[in-house]
Amino acid sequence: MQSTTAAPSFRASPTVGTHAHGRDTAILLAIAAAVAVLHLLTNNRYGFHRDELQFLSDARHLDWGFVAFPPFTPFIERISMALFGLSMVGLRLFSVLAQASAIVVSGLTARELGGSRLAQVTTALAVAFSPLALFSGTEFQYTSFDFVWWALIAYFAIRLIKSEDARWWMAIGAAVGLGLETKYSIIFYVAGILAGVALTPTRRSLKSGWFWSGVALALLIFLPNFLWLVRHDFISYHFLRSIHTRDVRIGRAKGFLSGQFMICANPAAAPLWLAGLAGLLLNRRYRLLAFMYLTPLALFWFSKGRSYYMAGAYPLLLAMGAVMAERWVRHLAKAGRRTVEAVYFTAFAFVAGYICAVILPLTSSGPLEKFALAHNGDLREEFGWNELVRTVAQIRDSLPPEQQAHLGVTTGNYGEYGAIEILGRAYGLPTPIGTTNSEWLRGYPSPPPTTLIVLGLRAQQANALFTGCRLAGHNGNSEGVRNEESADHPDIFVCGPPRKPWTEIWDEHRDFG
Repeated sequence: MQSTTAAPSFRASPTVGTHAHGRDTAILLAIAAAVAVLHLLTNNRYGFHRDELQFLSDARHLDWGFVAFPPFTPFIERISMALFGLSMVGLRLFSVLAQASAIVVSGLTARELGGSRLAQVTTALAVAFSPLALFSGTEFQYTSFDFVWWALIAYFAIRLIKSEDARWWMAIGAAVGLGLETKYSIIFYVAGILAGVALTPTRRSLKSGWFWSGVALALLIFLPNFLWLVRHDFISYHFLRSIHTRDVRIGRAKGFLSGQFMICANPAAAPLWLAGLAGLLLNRRYRLLAFMYLTPLALFWFSKGRSYYMAGAYPLLLAMGAVMAERWVRHLAKAGRRTVEAVYFTAFAFVAGYICAVILPLTSSGPLEKFALAHNGDLREEFGWNELVRTVAQIRDSLPPEQQAHLGVTTGNYGEYGAIEILGRAYGLPTPIGTTNSEWLRGYPSPPPTTLIVLGLRAQQANALFTGCRLAGHNGNSEGVRNEESADHPDIFVCGPPRKPWTEIWDEHRDFG
C-alpha cells in the first residue's frame, strides 16, 4: 500500500502536535455547531414535509422493515417523538446532529490524509454548505443518516490504509450494516469497496479474518431487516423498482452528471473534488478510495439513478482536494497565497449564501421567503397539512351522529395518511385508511366504516371507487402556496361504502409512492 514516487503521499506532517490537533478539532466542532444553530433557528418556520409525515407514521408502527425504507430512520424518529412530542425543531434535531457529525468527520478525513488546519476547515465548510448536505439538516429524512454512513466508511477506510491494521474492517462493517438499515442504495458504495479491494493491493485483506469478520458484522446488523424482507416477499424491491420506473418516466433521472456539480457538492468546491479524485487515482496507496467513488458513480449513471444518491461520496473527494490545494498554496509567495485564498473564499461565500437562501427557510415572510419558495419545491410541500387536518375535522363534525359513529378517512398518499394519523389525533380523527407503501400492510378496520371522508382523489376516481360521493371541502393553504396537495388534490369528498368488497379493493391496490 505504499505510495509511488510519482504521486504525493499525503502523510501527516511530523511537526503537527497533539495541541494543534486539539485546536483544529475545536474549530471543526465550532463550524458544525454554528451550522447546527443555523438549522435550529430556522427549522420551525413552516410545517412538516410529506416525507416527514410518513416517517412519523411509520415510527408509530415500529417494525424491522417498511415498504419504502429500512427501519433505522423511523426508529430514530420514535426516539424523537418520545423526547420532544411533535416539536418540529426537536423532531429534526437528529438530522441536524447527523449533518454536524458529517461536517466533523469530513474535516477529520482531511487530517488523516495529511491536511493541516486550512485543509480541514476548507473541507468542513465545503461539506457544510453543499446543497444536499445542507438540506439534510432541514428535514428529517433518511438521506441525513445515509450521508453520515458514507462519510464514516471513507474515514475508516483511510485509517485502515494508513495503519494497515485490519481491525478497521470491523468499523467499516458496522457502518455498512447501519447503512443497510438506513437506505438500500448504500449497496452501490459497498460495490465500490469490493471493486477497490479486488483491483488494488488491498486485496490482501481477503486473506484476513478481520475482513470477513467485518463482512459478517455488516450482515448481522442487516439480518433483522433481511428476514423482514423475506417474510414480506421482498416488497421493498418491488417498491424500488416501481419508483425507479416512475422517476425515469417523469424525468427525475435526468441531469445525473450535472447534479454532481450542482447538488452533491458546493459548486464553488468543484475544483477541489475534481482535484481530489485525480489525487486518489494517481496515488497508489489510496487508489482503493477512488474506486469507492467511481464504481457507484458508474452504476448509478448506467442504471439511471438520481443525482443526489452520490452525495455521500463527496466528503472524501473534497478532503483529498483540500489537502492538495493546501500543499499547492504553501509553495506560493505570501502575497500570492493570500490572494488565492481571498478570491476562493469570497467566491465560496457568495455561492454558499445563495445555497442557504434557496434551501433554508431563513424567514417566514418577505423577499427571502418568496425566493426560497420559488426555487425549493421541498419547502412548498411543508404548507397546508394542519389546515387539511382541520378541514377534515370540520367535515366530520358537520356529519350527523349516525355517520360519525361509523366514519373512516381514506387517503391518496403517504403525506395525507401521516397528517391524519399524527396531526389528526388532536382532533380525535380515526386512524386513516391508505394503500400506499406500508399503509397497505396495515390493512383496513374491522368492521369497515360505512361513511368515508375521501382525500387525494379526483371526482371521477372517487365515484369509481365509492358510492354516493359529494364534494364536502377543499384542500389548500392560507398562504396560497402552490404545491402537490393544493394543485393535484384540491377536493375532499364524503362518500358511502366502496362499490367492491374491501378485500377486493385491497387485492387490487398495493400502491407505491
